Amino acid sequence: MMHLNLFLLGCGHHKGAWRHPASSVEQLGDIRYYERLAQTAERGKLDAVFFADGQSAGNVADGSHWFLEPLTAMAAMSRATDRIGLISTVSSTFYTPFHAARLVASLDHISGGRVGWNVVTSMFDVEARNHGYETMPGHAERYRRADEFVEAVLKLWDSWQADALTLDRQGHYADPARVQPINHHGEFFLVDGPLNVPRPPQGHPVLFQAGASEQGRELAARRAEAIYAVAYDLPAAQDYYRDIKRRVQQAGRTAAVPIMPGLVTYVASTEAEAKAKQRELDELLPVEASLRQLGLFTEQDCMSWELDAPVPALPSLEAFTGPKGRYGTILRIIETEQPTVRQLLGRLAAGGGHCTMVGTPEQIADRMENWFRNEGADGFNLMPPSLPAGIEDFVEQVVPELQRRGLFRTEYQGSTLRDHLGLPRPE
Repeated sequence: MMHLNLFLLGCGHHKGAWRHPASSVEQLGDIRYYERLAQTAERGKLDAVFFADGQSAGNVADGSHWFLEPLTAMAAMSRATDRIGLISTVSSTFYTPFHAARLVASLDHISGGRVGWNVVTSMFDVEARNHGYETMPGHAERYRRADEFVEAVLKLWDSWQADALTLDRQGHYADPARVQPINHHGEFFLVDGPLNVPRPPQGHPVLFQAGASEQGRELAARRAEAIYAVAYDLPAAQDYYRDIKRRVQQAGRTAAVPIMPGLVTYVASTEAEAKAKQRELDELLPVEASLRQLGLFTEQDCMSWELDAPVPALPSLEAFTGPKGRYGTILRIIETEQPTVRQLLGRLAAGGGHCTMVGTPEQIADRMENWFRNEGADGFNLMPPSLPAGIEDFVEQVVPELQRRGLFRTEYQGSTLRDHLGLPRPE
Protein backbone atom coordinates (compact mmCIF):
# COMPACT_ATOMS: atom_id res chain seq x y z
CA MET A 1 0.00 0.00 0.00
CA MET A 2 1.00 3.58 -0.64
CA HIS A 3 2.08 5.68 2.35
CA LEU A 4 0.75 9.21 2.78
CA ASN A 5 1.83 11.89 5.25
CA LEU A 6 0.40 15.38 5.68
CA PHE A 7 3.17 17.99 5.94
CA LEU A 8 1.77 20.77 8.13
CA LEU A 9 2.99 24.31 7.47
CA GLY A 10 1.13 27.44 8.51
CA CYS A 11 -1.73 28.31 6.14
CA GLY A 12 -0.30 25.99 3.47
CA HIS A 13 2.87 25.57 1.47
CA HIS A 14 2.14 28.30 -1.07
CA LYS A 15 3.89 31.50 -0.02
CA GLY A 16 0.80 33.53 -0.87
CA ALA A 17 -1.70 31.27 0.91
CA TRP A 18 -1.83 33.31 4.12
CA ARG A 19 -2.90 36.39 2.11
CA HIS A 20 -6.03 34.69 0.74
CA PRO A 21 -9.27 36.16 2.16
CA ALA A 22 -10.34 32.68 3.31
CA SER A 23 -7.01 31.71 4.90
CA SER A 24 -6.66 30.57 8.50
CA VAL A 25 -3.90 33.04 9.33
CA GLU A 26 -5.69 34.25 12.48
CA GLN A 27 -5.72 30.68 13.82
CA LEU A 28 -2.01 29.86 13.63
CA GLY A 29 -1.62 30.16 17.40
CA ASP A 30 -4.75 28.12 18.14
CA ILE A 31 -4.01 24.46 18.85
CA ARG A 32 -7.53 23.57 17.73
CA TYR A 33 -6.55 24.51 14.16
CA TYR A 34 -3.80 21.86 14.14
CA GLU A 35 -6.00 19.34 15.92
CA ARG A 36 -8.63 19.73 13.19
CA LEU A 37 -6.00 19.27 10.48
CA ALA A 38 -4.80 16.07 12.16
CA GLN A 39 -8.38 14.86 12.48
CA THR A 40 -8.98 15.49 8.76
CA ALA A 41 -5.83 13.51 7.91
CA GLU A 42 -6.95 10.73 10.25
CA ARG A 43 -10.37 10.65 8.55
CA GLY A 44 -8.47 10.00 5.31
CA LYS A 45 -6.52 7.15 7.02
CA LEU A 46 -3.17 8.86 6.37
CA ASP A 47 -0.08 7.41 8.02
CA ALA A 48 0.94 10.57 9.85
CA VAL A 49 1.08 14.33 10.08
CA PHE A 50 4.52 15.93 9.99
CA PHE A 51 5.84 19.19 11.39
CA ALA A 52 9.07 20.69 10.09
CA ASP A 53 10.81 23.16 12.37
CA GLY A 54 13.00 26.23 12.18
CA GLN A 55 15.24 27.99 14.67
CA SER A 56 14.90 31.61 13.53
CA ALA A 57 11.99 33.95 12.91
CA GLY A 58 12.91 35.00 9.38
CA ASN A 59 11.40 38.12 7.85
CA VAL A 60 8.15 38.37 9.78
CA ALA A 61 6.63 40.69 7.17
CA ASP A 62 6.58 37.74 4.74
CA GLY A 63 4.38 35.63 6.99
CA SER A 64 6.08 33.39 9.52
CA HIS A 65 5.18 29.70 9.50
CA TRP A 66 6.63 29.17 12.98
CA PHE A 67 4.17 29.76 15.78
CA LEU A 68 3.67 26.80 18.12
CA GLU A 69 6.72 24.68 18.89
CA PRO A 70 6.04 21.34 17.13
CA LEU A 71 6.74 18.85 19.92
CA THR A 72 4.54 20.84 22.28
CA ALA A 73 1.76 21.02 19.69
CA MET A 74 1.99 17.30 19.00
CA ALA A 75 1.36 16.50 22.66
CA ALA A 76 -2.02 18.21 22.38
CA MET A 77 -2.75 16.78 18.93
CA SER A 78 -2.15 13.27 20.23
CA ARG A 79 -5.03 13.75 22.65
CA ALA A 80 -7.36 14.87 19.84
CA THR A 81 -6.64 11.83 17.62
CA ASP A 82 -6.55 8.06 18.01
CA ARG A 83 -4.54 6.42 15.23
CA ILE A 84 -2.66 8.86 13.04
CA GLY A 85 1.12 9.13 13.46
CA LEU A 86 2.78 12.34 14.67
CA ILE A 87 6.22 13.26 13.34
CA SER A 88 8.39 16.26 14.23
CA THR A 89 11.77 17.53 13.12
CA VAL A 90 14.53 17.45 15.74
CA SER A 91 17.83 19.19 14.99
CA SER A 92 20.94 17.19 15.81
CA THR A 93 22.95 20.42 15.73
CA PHE A 94 20.91 22.32 18.32
CA TYR A 95 19.51 19.59 20.60
CA THR A 96 21.44 17.16 22.79
CA PRO A 97 20.75 13.43 22.63
CA PHE A 98 19.42 13.19 26.19
CA HIS A 99 17.05 16.11 25.71
CA ALA A 100 15.75 14.80 22.38
CA ALA A 101 15.44 11.20 23.58
CA ARG A 102 13.46 12.29 26.63
CA LEU A 103 11.06 14.55 24.72
CA VAL A 104 10.36 12.07 21.92
CA ALA A 105 10.05 9.07 24.28
CA SER A 106 7.58 11.01 26.41
CA LEU A 107 5.49 11.80 23.33
CA ASP A 108 5.55 8.17 22.29
CA HIS A 109 4.09 7.26 25.69
CA ILE A 110 1.50 10.07 25.57
CA SER A 111 0.35 9.08 22.07
CA GLY A 112 0.36 5.34 22.61
CA GLY A 113 3.20 4.67 20.18
CA ARG A 114 2.46 7.05 17.30
CA VAL A 115 5.56 9.28 17.22
CA GLY A 116 8.30 9.68 14.65
CA TRP A 117 11.28 12.03 14.58
CA ASN A 118 12.82 13.57 11.51
CA VAL A 119 16.50 14.18 12.22
CA VAL A 120 18.00 17.20 10.46
CA THR A 121 21.35 18.96 10.75
CA SER A 122 19.78 22.43 10.23
CA MET A 123 20.95 24.89 7.59
CA PHE A 124 21.41 28.56 8.27
CA ASP A 125 23.78 30.83 10.18
CA VAL A 126 20.86 32.89 11.51
CA GLU A 127 19.68 29.72 13.26
CA ALA A 128 23.17 28.95 14.54
CA ARG A 129 23.42 32.38 16.18
CA ASN A 130 20.36 31.56 18.29
CA HIS A 131 22.17 28.55 19.73
CA GLY A 132 25.62 29.80 20.61
CA TYR A 133 27.38 29.37 17.26
CA GLU A 134 28.86 32.20 15.20
CA THR A 135 28.12 30.21 12.04
CA MET A 136 26.85 26.75 11.22
CA PRO A 137 29.46 24.02 11.62
CA GLY A 138 30.77 22.63 8.32
CA HIS A 139 28.67 20.15 6.36
CA ALA A 140 30.84 17.11 7.10
CA GLU A 141 31.01 17.97 10.80
CA ARG A 142 27.24 18.38 11.04
CA TYR A 143 26.71 14.93 9.58
CA ARG A 144 29.27 13.28 11.85
CA ARG A 145 27.47 14.90 14.76
CA ALA A 146 24.08 13.73 13.41
CA ASP A 147 25.29 10.14 13.14
CA GLU A 148 26.58 10.17 16.70
CA PHE A 149 23.43 11.95 17.88
CA VAL A 150 21.24 9.18 16.46
CA GLU A 151 23.50 6.51 17.96
CA ALA A 152 23.28 8.07 21.43
CA VAL A 153 19.49 8.55 21.27
CA LEU A 154 18.94 4.92 20.27
CA LYS A 155 21.19 3.79 23.12
CA LEU A 156 19.17 5.89 25.55
CA TRP A 157 15.90 4.34 24.41
CA ASP A 158 17.52 0.92 24.75
CA SER A 159 18.79 1.73 28.26
CA TRP A 160 15.44 0.47 29.59
CA GLN A 161 14.54 -3.07 28.61
CA ALA A 162 10.92 -3.62 27.64
CA ASP A 163 10.23 -5.59 30.85
CA ALA A 164 12.21 -3.31 33.18
CA LEU A 165 9.12 -1.99 34.99
CA THR A 166 8.10 -4.56 37.63
CA LEU A 167 5.83 -2.26 39.70
CA ASP A 168 6.10 -4.63 42.64
CA ARG A 169 4.72 -2.76 45.64
CA GLN A 170 6.51 -5.18 47.93
CA GLY A 171 9.75 -4.96 46.01
CA HIS A 172 11.15 -2.95 43.11
CA TYR A 173 9.45 -0.33 40.95
CA ALA A 174 11.87 -1.36 38.18
CA ASP A 175 14.47 -4.09 37.97
CA PRO A 176 17.89 -2.36 38.27
CA ALA A 177 19.46 -5.10 36.17
CA ARG A 178 17.20 -4.13 33.25
CA VAL A 179 18.00 -0.39 33.40
CA GLN A 180 21.60 0.28 32.46
CA PRO A 181 23.82 3.32 31.77
CA ILE A 182 25.01 3.74 28.21
CA ASN A 183 28.39 5.40 28.98
CA HIS A 184 28.58 7.05 25.58
CA HIS A 185 31.83 8.98 25.15
CA GLY A 186 32.07 10.21 21.56
CA GLU A 187 33.48 13.02 19.47
CA PHE A 188 30.57 15.36 20.22
CA PHE A 189 28.61 13.95 23.15
CA LEU A 190 29.19 12.64 26.65
CA VAL A 191 26.08 10.80 27.83
CA ASP A 192 26.12 8.48 30.82
CA GLY A 193 22.44 7.51 30.87
CA PRO A 194 20.25 5.72 31.49
CA LEU A 195 17.30 7.75 30.24
CA ASN A 196 14.82 8.85 32.90
CA VAL A 197 11.85 7.74 30.79
CA PRO A 198 11.06 4.02 30.44
CA ARG A 199 11.34 2.37 27.05
CA PRO A 200 8.94 3.93 24.48
CA PRO A 201 5.91 1.87 23.40
CA GLN A 202 7.38 1.46 19.89
CA GLY A 203 10.79 0.50 21.27
CA HIS A 204 12.20 3.27 19.12
CA PRO A 205 9.98 6.06 17.75
CA VAL A 206 10.33 5.92 13.97
CA LEU A 207 13.41 7.68 12.60
CA PHE A 208 12.83 9.74 9.46
CA GLN A 209 15.54 11.49 7.49
CA ALA A 210 15.72 13.68 4.40
CA GLY A 211 19.19 13.88 2.90
CA ALA A 212 20.25 14.61 -0.67
CA SER A 213 24.00 15.15 -0.25
CA GLU A 214 26.44 12.24 -0.21
CA GLN A 215 26.65 12.37 3.59
CA GLY A 216 22.88 12.73 3.86
CA ARG A 217 22.27 9.69 1.67
CA GLU A 218 24.76 7.63 3.64
CA LEU A 219 23.13 8.62 6.94
CA ALA A 220 19.71 7.78 5.53
CA ALA A 221 20.88 4.42 4.24
CA ARG A 222 22.41 3.40 7.57
CA ARG A 223 19.97 4.92 10.05
CA ALA A 224 16.64 6.05 8.58
CA GLU A 225 13.53 3.89 8.81
CA ALA A 226 11.61 6.14 6.40
CA ILE A 227 12.79 8.95 4.14
CA TYR A 228 11.39 12.26 2.94
CA ALA A 229 12.70 13.31 -0.46
CA VAL A 230 12.67 16.16 -2.96
CA ALA A 231 11.84 15.13 -6.53
CA TYR A 232 10.78 17.52 -9.26
CA ASP A 233 9.77 14.79 -11.73
CA LEU A 234 9.65 11.01 -12.05
CA PRO A 235 13.19 10.57 -13.50
CA ALA A 236 14.65 12.54 -10.58
CA ALA A 237 12.55 10.51 -8.15
CA GLN A 238 13.69 7.24 -9.71
CA ASP A 239 17.37 8.21 -9.54
CA TYR A 240 17.08 9.01 -5.83
CA TYR A 241 14.85 6.02 -5.04
CA ARG A 242 17.14 3.47 -6.72
CA ASP A 243 20.27 4.99 -5.19
CA ILE A 244 18.87 4.91 -1.65
CA LYS A 245 17.48 1.39 -1.95
CA ARG A 246 20.90 0.22 -3.22
CA ARG A 247 22.67 1.94 -0.32
CA VAL A 248 20.27 0.42 2.22
CA GLN A 249 20.99 -3.03 0.85
CA GLN A 250 24.74 -2.39 0.86
CA ALA A 251 24.46 -1.36 4.51
CA GLY A 252 23.23 -4.88 5.26
CA ARG A 253 19.69 -3.83 6.08
CA THR A 254 16.56 -5.72 5.08
CA ALA A 255 13.97 -3.18 6.26
CA ALA A 256 11.65 -1.63 3.68
CA VAL A 257 12.68 2.02 4.38
CA PRO A 258 9.77 3.68 2.53
CA ILE A 259 10.67 6.77 0.49
CA MET A 260 8.12 9.61 0.34
CA PRO A 261 8.82 12.56 -1.96
CA GLY A 262 7.01 15.83 -1.30
CA LEU A 263 3.87 16.36 -3.37
CA VAL A 264 1.91 19.58 -3.99
CA THR A 265 -1.59 19.01 -5.39
CA TYR A 266 -4.27 21.30 -6.77
CA VAL A 267 -7.36 19.13 -7.17
CA ALA A 268 -10.82 19.94 -8.52
CA SER A 269 -13.62 18.35 -10.53
CA THR A 270 -12.09 19.68 -13.78
CA GLU A 271 -8.52 20.44 -14.82
CA ALA A 272 -9.50 24.02 -15.65
CA GLU A 273 -10.89 24.53 -12.16
CA ALA A 274 -7.73 23.08 -10.60
CA LYS A 275 -5.54 25.43 -12.67
CA ALA A 276 -7.73 28.34 -11.61
CA LYS A 277 -7.04 27.44 -7.95
CA GLN A 278 -3.31 27.51 -8.70
CA ARG A 279 -3.52 30.89 -10.49
CA GLU A 280 -5.55 32.36 -7.65
CA LEU A 281 -2.76 31.64 -5.16
CA ASP A 282 0.03 32.60 -7.58
CA GLU A 283 -1.53 36.05 -7.97
CA LEU A 284 -1.18 36.56 -4.21
CA LEU A 285 2.55 35.82 -4.31
CA PRO A 286 4.62 38.62 -2.68
CA VAL A 287 7.47 39.17 -5.15
CA GLU A 288 10.06 40.58 -2.75
CA ALA A 289 9.51 37.77 -0.27
CA SER A 290 9.79 35.23 -3.06
CA LEU A 291 13.08 36.71 -4.25
CA ARG A 292 14.39 36.56 -0.70
CA GLN A 293 13.39 32.90 -0.49
CA LEU A 294 15.05 32.18 -3.83
CA GLY A 295 18.19 33.87 -2.52
CA LEU A 296 18.06 31.60 0.54
CA PHE A 297 17.78 28.49 -1.65
CA THR A 298 20.53 29.53 -4.09
CA GLU A 299 22.88 31.54 -1.84
CA GLN A 300 22.66 34.40 -4.36
CA ASP A 301 21.50 38.01 -4.05
CA CYS A 302 18.38 37.81 -6.21
CA MET A 303 16.74 41.11 -5.27
CA SER A 304 17.95 42.94 -8.40
CA TRP A 305 17.13 40.15 -10.86
CA GLU A 306 14.87 41.24 -13.73
CA LEU A 307 11.58 39.42 -13.31
CA ASP A 308 10.80 38.83 -16.98
CA ALA A 309 14.34 37.90 -18.03
CA PRO A 310 15.88 34.41 -18.01
CA VAL A 311 17.29 33.18 -14.70
CA PRO A 312 20.96 34.23 -14.40
CA ALA A 313 23.61 31.52 -14.47
CA LEU A 314 23.95 29.69 -11.16
CA PRO A 315 26.86 27.70 -9.69
CA SER A 316 26.99 24.00 -10.49
CA LEU A 317 25.64 21.55 -7.96
CA GLU A 318 29.19 20.41 -7.21
CA ALA A 319 30.30 23.96 -6.44
CA PHE A 320 27.28 24.75 -4.26
CA THR A 321 28.04 24.76 -0.53
CA GLY A 322 24.49 24.92 0.88
CA PRO A 323 21.75 22.25 1.16
CA LYS A 324 21.99 20.39 -2.13
CA GLY A 325 18.57 18.72 -2.43
CA ARG A 326 16.43 21.74 -3.17
CA TYR A 327 19.23 23.50 -5.05
CA GLY A 328 19.56 20.53 -7.39
CA THR A 329 15.81 20.67 -7.98
CA ILE A 330 16.01 24.36 -8.88
CA LEU A 331 18.78 23.63 -11.41
CA ARG A 332 16.61 20.87 -12.90
CA ILE A 333 13.59 23.18 -13.25
CA ILE A 334 15.74 25.80 -14.97
CA GLU A 335 17.29 23.23 -17.33
CA THR A 336 13.95 21.61 -18.20
CA GLU A 337 11.57 24.59 -18.35
CA GLN A 338 13.96 27.51 -19.07
CA PRO A 339 11.72 29.85 -17.08
CA THR A 340 11.97 33.57 -16.56
CA VAL A 341 12.67 34.68 -13.01
CA ARG A 342 8.96 35.42 -12.54
CA GLN A 343 7.99 31.97 -13.79
CA LEU A 344 10.53 30.31 -11.52
CA LEU A 345 9.12 32.18 -8.52
CA GLY A 346 5.67 30.89 -9.33
CA ARG A 347 6.99 27.35 -9.73
CA LEU A 348 8.69 27.53 -6.33
CA ALA A 349 5.80 29.31 -4.61
CA ALA A 350 4.27 26.07 -3.36
CA GLY A 351 6.71 23.49 -2.09
CA GLY A 352 9.96 25.02 -3.26
CA GLY A 353 10.43 22.70 -6.26
CA HIS A 354 8.73 19.54 -5.08
CA CYS A 355 6.57 17.72 -7.59
CA THR A 356 3.33 19.59 -8.38
CA MET A 357 0.24 17.86 -9.75
CA VAL A 358 -2.73 19.88 -11.01
CA GLY A 359 -5.95 18.25 -12.17
CA THR A 360 -8.90 16.03 -11.38
CA PRO A 361 -8.80 13.30 -8.72
CA GLU A 362 -8.39 10.71 -11.48
CA GLN A 363 -5.52 12.60 -13.15
CA ILE A 364 -3.67 13.07 -9.87
CA ALA A 365 -4.22 9.43 -8.87
CA ASP A 366 -2.90 8.36 -12.30
CA ARG A 367 0.36 10.23 -11.78
CA MET A 368 0.74 9.08 -8.18
CA GLU A 369 0.18 5.48 -9.26
CA ASN A 370 2.75 5.87 -12.02
CA TRP A 371 5.38 7.01 -9.52
CA PHE A 372 4.38 4.29 -7.05
CA ARG A 373 4.53 1.45 -9.56
CA ASN A 374 7.73 2.59 -11.29
CA GLU A 375 10.28 3.02 -8.47
CA GLY A 376 9.60 6.70 -7.95
CA ALA A 377 8.01 6.56 -4.51
CA ASP A 378 6.62 4.29 -1.81
CA GLY A 379 4.21 7.09 -0.98
CA PHE A 380 4.12 10.85 -0.67
CA ASN A 381 4.61 13.64 1.86
CA LEU A 382 1.58 15.79 0.99
CA MET A 383 2.26 19.53 0.90
CA PRO A 384 -1.14 21.22 0.36
CA PRO A 385 -0.72 24.70 -1.12
CA SER A 386 -3.46 25.95 1.21
CA LEU A 387 -4.75 24.66 4.53
CA PRO A 388 -7.24 23.43 5.51
CA ALA A 389 -8.82 23.44 2.03
CA GLY A 390 -5.95 21.59 0.33
CA ILE A 391 -6.01 18.56 2.62
CA GLU A 392 -9.82 18.51 2.69
CA ASP A 393 -9.85 18.39 -1.12
CA PHE A 394 -7.29 15.58 -1.14
CA VAL A 395 -9.01 13.49 1.54
CA GLU A 396 -12.46 13.90 0.02
CA GLN A 397 -11.52 13.49 -3.66
CA VAL A 398 -8.14 11.79 -4.20
CA VAL A 399 -8.07 9.32 -1.29
CA PRO A 400 -11.31 7.58 -2.41
CA GLU A 401 -9.86 7.23 -5.91
CA LEU A 402 -6.66 5.67 -4.53
CA GLN A 403 -8.74 3.35 -2.36
CA ARG A 404 -10.88 2.34 -5.36
CA ARG A 405 -7.67 1.30 -7.14
CA GLY A 406 -6.50 -0.75 -4.16
CA LEU A 407 -3.51 1.55 -3.61
CA PHE A 408 -4.39 2.89 -0.17
CA ARG A 409 -5.94 1.53 3.02
CA THR A 410 -9.61 1.90 3.79
CA GLU A 411 -9.05 1.29 7.52
CA TYR A 412 -6.07 1.35 9.86
CA GLN A 413 -4.74 -2.15 10.51
CA GLY A 414 -2.74 -1.25 13.62
CA SER A 415 -2.43 1.39 16.32
CA THR A 416 1.19 2.57 16.07
CA LEU A 417 3.14 4.51 13.46
CA ARG A 418 5.31 1.43 12.97
CA ASP A 419 2.16 -0.53 12.17
CA HIS A 420 1.10 2.03 9.56
CA LEU A 421 4.52 1.96 7.90
CA GLY A 422 4.94 -1.81 8.07
CA LEU A 423 8.06 -1.52 10.24
CA PRO A 424 9.12 -4.07 12.88
CA ARG A 425 9.37 -3.09 16.52
CA PRO A 426 12.99 -3.10 17.80
CA GLU A 427 13.44 -5.55 20.66
